[in-house]
Amino acid sequence: MTLSYKSSGVDLDLYEQSMARLPELIARTRRPGVMDLPGGFAGLFRLSEAGRYEDPVLVSGTDGVGTKLKVAFTAQKYDTVGIDLVAMCVNDVLCLGAEPLFFLDYVALDRDDPDRLAQLVSGVAEGCRQAGCALLGGETAIMPAVYAQDEFDMAGFCVGVADRSKLIDGKAIRPGDVVIGLPSSGFHSNGYSLIRKAVFEHAGLAIDDHIEELGRTVADVLLTPTTIYAKPIVSLLKAVPGAVHGMAHITGGGLAENLERVLPENCRAVLRRGWPEPPEFGWLQRLGGIEESEMDRVFNRGVGFVVVVEQGHEAAVSGVLREEGLKPFLLGKIVEGARKASLSGEAEV
Repeated sequence: MTLSYKSSGVDLDLYEQSMARLPELIARTRRPGVMDLPGGFAGLFRLSEAGRYEDPVLVSGTDGVGTKLKVAFTAQKYDTVGIDLVAMCVNDVLCLGAEPLFFLDYVALDRDDPDRLAQLVSGVAEGCRQAGCALLGGETAIMPAVYAQDEFDMAGFCVGVADRSKLIDGKAIRPGDVVIGLPSSGFHSNGYSLIRKAVFEHAGLAIDDHIEELGRTVADVLLTPTTIYAKPIVSLLKAVPGAVHGMAHITGGGLAENLERVLPENCRAVLRRGWPEPPEFGWLQRLGGIEESEMDRVFNRGVGFVVVVEQGHEAAVSGVLREEGLKPFLLGKIVEGARKASLSGEAEV
């Protein structure tokens, strides 16, 4: 018997078919600064064409989609998790006030599958389009000995830019500032180990089951893509310069823990409940018998991104965000105290 790469699980002919589909997807994300490099081993981006920055600082972030991918495997739906991948990276970079410039992805699959790869990368391209950044390049790996049948993994890397003098690191936050929340689209990409255990193991639901109270299937609810806040936040920083003192992307750890990361030592965030929480959180809590404190700690509970604003500018900031299609809501305020964020149903704002 003669061995070949194909008999080992990697079909180079299929791989070439997969690669042939990607240039069109990548072209949809082109933006000023991207330089042509046909057949190159890397991507080129000309920073001088990105915009007018007096003292440009590159801001980078990397992440994956996590256990949410297991839901995509089960549902055999592959065109949305790429949006999650971009969102998890881009939303982090935004927190420092950076404009996303370009994105790189890494996709590893169990076998060559041009259709599945095209769907995955189409999601990445759509995420980049929403974020206004270029999909500059990436890597695809076929590793049949590493991944189980029909499984894959994804990781991403985002680079943004900001003027050094305009970086937002939370140091400007002070007592009196107002905390504004931006709505999430649902679970985003966090807590899926708990979600899967509650939904599939504890409750015994199937991926195509219809959830009466939500009016959607399990797959539709769990594969709702993560919101990308890039364009609204970039517009906000340009429209109301200096008003934003800090920002936080609400991911694993929940609202309080992520906001605490950007607070100075002498500032405490007092947050009030009552924001519009998507019904899927209550559904999941009841389904799995999950304690309130665990829900707070693991999930965003409907708050996907937080902006800390100088007192007196909250109306202008909210107005810009509404013009950008978001529905901001008042979350709380910053007071003097130990560095902490606390949730209360009785806090006065």
